[in-house]
Amino acid sequence: MTTSDSGKDITLRIAQNPEADELLGRSPLAALVGMLLDQQVPMEWAFTGPYTLAERMGSDDLDAGRIAAYDPDAFTELFTTKPALHRYPGSMAQRVQQLCQFLVVEYDGDASAVWRDAATGDDLLERLNALPGFGTQKARIFLALLGKQFGVRPTGWREAAGPYGEAGSHRSVADITGPESLAEVRAYKQEAKQEAKAAAKAAKAAARTPATRTTAKTTKTAKAAKKPGGSAPDK
Repeated sequence: MTTSDSGKDITLRIAQNPEADELLGRSPLAALVGMLLDQQVPMEWAFTGPYTLAERMGSDDLDAGRIAAYDPDAFTELFTTKPALHRYPGSMAQRVQQLCQFLVVEYDGDASAVWRDAATGDDLLERLNALPGFGTQKARIFLALLGKQFGVRPTGWREAAGPYGEAGSHRSVADITGPESLAEVRAYKQEAKQEAKAAAKAAKAAARTPATRTTAKTTKTAKAAKKPGGSAPDK
């Protein structure tokens, strides 16, 4: 465990694996890598990834400089060795290496420097959004995770995190503190996914309806005009 900005020890229960969660709590880089891997796979799988990667590298932690300098093919093999670290191990290995290379250049390899002296929530969001593999949504979720569980709370952090920063929410990994909250977050994600699919289906149907009517009317007019002595029907 490490100590948060508020002076409290950090104990996470995101990976639902004691060793993996212990690493996430004491290693800023592990937390960043876990967040990077958190897409198109179960959250526990994503956040266990940093621990498995460290084990395969023969270490008890991740080092940005070492990963940045690692032979790309050999690093990819660390991800693809069964059990694979991700559903898309090759592309995610590349993204993790790009993230670490960025950290070496911009932050001297110190992941915690990304947020250590951020003056405001907007400043921190901008820094996170600049990380390779971090879009706005992922940056906001990680900002919320920093604020809710790591005690990193620059002025305006909740607002910068958007809905993910809301107190008492169960929207993302930032809200997972154990099996029950994991189930609640998973249920929320599933419901949001279904709502998005329904909205997309409705929008597609609405967009196609006028075109279908116009096509039918045009076809009817063309057929009428082709009949002997025929003419287009009155409007």
